Amino acid sequence: MKTSAEGKGSGVVFPLAITLAIQALVAMASITVPVLAPAASADTGIALAYLGVFMAFIYIGGMVSTLASGDFILRYGPIRISQCCLLLCGLGLAATAAGSVPLMALGALLIGSGYGPVTPASSHILARTAPPGRMSLTFSLKQTGVPLGGAMAGALVPPLVLLCGWKGAAIAVGAFCVLLAFLSELPRAGLDIDREKGRPIRFKGVAGPLEMVFSSKPLRELAMTSFFFASMQICLSTYLVSFLTTGLGVPLVRAGLTLSVALGAGVAGRIVWGGIADRLILPRRMLGALGLAMSLSAAATCFISLSWPYAAVVILGALFGASAVGWNGVYLAEVAREAPPGMAGMATGGTLFFTFFGGVVAPPLFGGIAGAGHRYSLAYFLFAIPVFLFSLMLFRGRGR
Repeated sequence: MKTSAEGKGSGVVFPLAITLAIQALVAMASITVPVLAPAASADTGIALAYLGVFMAFIYIGGMVSTLASGDFILRYGPIRISQCCLLLCGLGLAATAAGSVPLMALGALLIGSGYGPVTPASSHILARTAPPGRMSLTFSLKQTGVPLGGAMAGALVPPLVLLCGWKGAAIAVGAFCVLLAFLSELPRAGLDIDREKGRPIRFKGVAGPLEMVFSSKPLRELAMTSFFFASMQICLSTYLVSFLTTGLGVPLVRAGLTLSVALGAGVAGRIVWGGIADRLILPRRMLGALGLAMSLSAAATCFISLSWPYAAVVILGALFGASAVGWNGVYLAEVAREAPPGMAGMATGGTLFFTFFGGVVAPPLFGGIAGAGHRYSLAYFLFAIPVFLFSLMLFRGRGR
């Protein structure tokens, strides 16, 4: 008799739905502050340039927690760890709503600590349930939770800000995270069936994911590429609203909807690119093509001006989002393929260390460039250069 976590066909649907919901809400929590940042800045007097520092703290938390997650996932189960992640995100948003700089920094670290282990946990589940010939599509479907969560933040947070203020909006999103943590208890027993109850938690286990990455050339190349791809993705989602409102005078609600369109295009892109990578193009080359597309889209922001019709801005945002947000599922499936059997979660944690490092470095650097006269388009152009170069690298080699 099959459990809900077994099998390679129908058995993937339920795990995919649960991991998708968790991924979406954790992603929404991480994007909530960038969306409400203009209102929070006006209330607290904290300059928007410090938004990059806030995002860096999130990804510092993510870097540490994703490395430490391997033994915890194996011992307590991926759903149990995901529940803890949701609670951490809820606490982080509550701390952020306090409005003081120290508590906002603490809130960012808590959100990041919740954000980091969710992807390795879901990879652990899907690596054993996804059909081998549909790995890229399955992981891409789950990873639509990231842009979907961002789109939810872009669409729902501005109205919440107007309704109950920026602090109330942050607390409301945190409450959603806590609610899903409790609801996730219902399917936990069926999905945490392979947890190793007696597995020790070792400090040296933190180095295991990195050792795995450095010992494998394909994993090293994927990890390095993800640093630059993630840098572009994070700066798109972090600064698009500020770019539109301060640089082009777009109202906050309309700017939030533009972010939703960009991230919504990323949702569609992740599904389409995953299907193509399974059937038509080698996943590495699919990643290379997406990198070229995102670098060209970023460079095109240099031509945006006040004379552009709003519809043209939305179209460029959609093209940018489809590539800069759409690459993750193909990437994670390729990491899972290259991982040793049964170690997809640990390999994912190791490569995500570099992905999250992009989140640490990129937002403050981008904010520093853009902060001089609101030169957001210059910052996007400069970030496009390494993305373009690493995309060309991906066309070398075949992968699995």
